[in-house]
Amino acid sequence: MQKNTVVAMPGDGIGNIVLPEAIRVLDAVGFRPEYVHADIGWEFWVNEGNPLPDKTIELLKKHKLGLFGAITSKPKNKAAEEIRPELRDKGYVYFSPIVGMRQKFNLDVCIRPCRSFPGNPLNFIRQTADGGFEEPKVDAVIFRQNTEGLYCGLEWTDPPPAVRDAFSGHPKYKPFADVAGEDMAVSVRMFTRRACRRIMEAAFGYAKKHGYPSVTVCEKPNVLRETSGMLEEEARHVHEDYPDIELWSTNIDAQMMWLTKNPEDYGVVVAGNLFGDIISDAFAGLVGGLGFACSGNIGDEVAVFEPTHGSAPKYAELDPPIVNPIAMILSAAMLLDHVGESEKATRVRDAVAAVVKEGKVRPYDMMKIPGGPDAISKGAASTIQTTDAIIAKLAG
Repeated sequence: MQKNTVVAMPGDGIGNIVLPEAIRVLDAVGFRPEYVHADIGWEFWVNEGNPLPDKTIELLKKHKLGLFGAITSKPKNKAAEEIRPELRDKGYVYFSPIVGMRQKFNLDVCIRPCRSFPGNPLNFIRQTADGGFEEPKVDAVIFRQNTEGLYCGLEWTDPPPAVRDAFSGHPKYKPFADVAGEDMAVSVRMFTRRACRRIMEAAFGYAKKHGYPSVTVCEKPNVLRETSGMLEEEARHVHEDYPDIELWSTNIDAQMMWLTKNPEDYGVVVAGNLFGDIISDAFAGLVGGLGFACSGNIGDEVAVFEPTHGSAPKYAELDPPIVNPIAMILSAAMLLDHVGESEKATRVRDAVAAVVKEGKVRPYDMMKIPGGPDAISKGAASTIQTTDAIIAKLAG
């Protein structure tokens, strides 16, 4: 079997802490690819004017498999302030490197599993009719269209005349026709039929392979009639090939209510870029928060796996480190699935589940205490201790 090469991109902040812990787990489970380091993140924006260096793109193009930690991303004005003085006014514009990576390699299918682990004190619970409490099993897998929608980057402040002229032919533009350009900002939500079809095919295929009884399209077709409508139309077409799987449709606002009323009802959920981002974080909150939120970005050739949490710079310098590495470790398990090492992936998830259920080793978030330099003295496990416990379960 050909040995895999993984492009390791720690990125910013705690990405530099959690990615090495995931690699330790991969090594312990017997997956030992070659790792090549690649630069990405805020440091390279500040010093080079490019948070996604060309050499990183070339490594991903060559090896087609990435494991990514976290990035710091800031608003346009803040980014412009922090770039090196000699690079200012040179035409550099900050754009999220992970979004850029997704678009560069058409990593258009984002998979975000949100599954509860028994014994996790952060799991969602609800009151029963008799005054007791129950903990529903949450097993939702969010399929987020990753390259289009409102994240496609088609934006202007003071839009050029050609843009305004294009909008002027639409009857809904009339109230904005006399607004001064500097007082107008425009973001375009762009869907294509090809991308809608591809995300729906991926979702239904996953549901069939893993035994999920339903696929839910979570959009807003009663308002966003054209874009949400196109995704729903393609869902109906793909559903014809999967008659044994139910097709549901929910509005994003109503779904946010229903996921805290009956989250166990949902299996595979599909949404565009923004709504997929929202609904996956909402479901992640039911299964422990971002410390348990993993994801994969899948394209035709390249795949990159990452936790969905941010870089949390306030925790990056703590010694010992206190952040929860489980989201990164579960992302590494998704990488194992992707390369055909599903038995190893299952072992990693089982080891995580065993540590969570046992409850002897808990990082600060699972202890329900504030993060900070005194978290360890209050009984929280360090990042390294958490990983050690998972590795011990793999060995046992």
